[in-house]
Amino acid sequence: MLYLLAEWFNFPGLANLIRYQSFRAGAALTTALVVGLIIGPRFINMLRVRQGKGQPIREDGPQTHLAKRGTPTMGGLMILISLVVGMLLWMDLTNPFVWACLAVTLGFGAIGFLDDYDKVTKRSHKGVPGRVRLLLEFAVAGVAAWIIVSQISTNLYVPFLSGRYIPLGPFYYVFAAVVMVGAGNAVNLTDGLDGLATMPVIIAAGTFAIIAYLAGRVDYAHYLGIPHVPRAGELAILCAGIVGACLAFLWFNAPPAAVFMGDTGSLALGGALGAIAVAAHHEIVLAVVGGLFVLEAASVIIQVFWFKRTGRRIFRMAPIHHHFEQKGWAESTVVVRFWIVSIILAVIGLSTLKLR
Repeated sequence: MLYLLAEWFNFPGLANLIRYQSFRAGAALTTALVVGLIIGPRFINMLRVRQGKGQPIREDGPQTHLAKRGTPTMGGLMILISLVVGMLLWMDLTNPFVWACLAVTLGFGAIGFLDDYDKVTKRSHKGVPGRVRLLLEFAVAGVAAWIIVSQISTNLYVPFLSGRYIPLGPFYYVFAAVVMVGAGNAVNLTDGLDGLATMPVIIAAGTFAIIAYLAGRVDYAHYLGIPHVPRAGELAILCAGIVGACLAFLWFNAPPAAVFMGDTGSLALGGALGAIAVAAHHEIVLAVVGGLFVLEAASVIIQVFWFKRTGRRIFRMAPIHHHFEQKGWAESTVVVRFWIVSIILAVIGLSTLKLR
């Protein structure tokens, strides 16, 4: 909104700063952070009053988690409010990528909210049936894929190889939707310990802020040998907003957590990362940068598949962060070590920009 106003008046005086994506990225981060910190305490108190007993805790999970009973969930609403305020204030609202990513973020957030609401009201950790959730997610992702693909090619670019790509044609629409849905659910599975999902999302969003900005600049994209995507640089502002909103949430989610983000936040954030990766034509790089999320999702798939085939488990408990808890690692140890893994993977992901 502020960008359009400044553009209307031809960026007079200090308003000329709004012309630059780097300035607006910093402003979006600061706005989301401040809004989140301001609304946080009252928002958490409201959730605590309305939810009573808070998020249901699995009886078959680590026994240390039973002490978390009464902690309210749906804190993802706080993240979404902070993020949307930052987006609407500082992003170029004529950019189709903005609306595609906003659709995924809010759409997945709404689906996650329904799931959280079902869990809280029924006092069960099951929530909305998985098939229904996936159907809704693919519907939202399909719309976003249609908007994004109207602005980009249907090629799948290969990291580490300059100018090499796989032409997917119409299948790219399906692929793009799968990336968004997969990212949303992978982050959702990671969100099982205090702060575990939040910091890796911050790291991934910060990494893709750099990638989106470079992909949107024809000079940098040509120099690095990465696909140039006109107007993709605007997504750096969205990534910065995600960082700010998540930092504010982490202030309250740090151990011991005063609130959980719930599916409302994890699905929305994962979906947003997926949409940004598709729009920036760095889908495979997302699997590298978000390798921790991939590992968490893969551990669940492997566990379920192997148990159905043999009746035995590979991991003591899935997702894999619970496996390490069952092995005796303290929750804080698991969280910090997983953060370190996320940083390493982000560095590897950034290295793909030059090693081509």
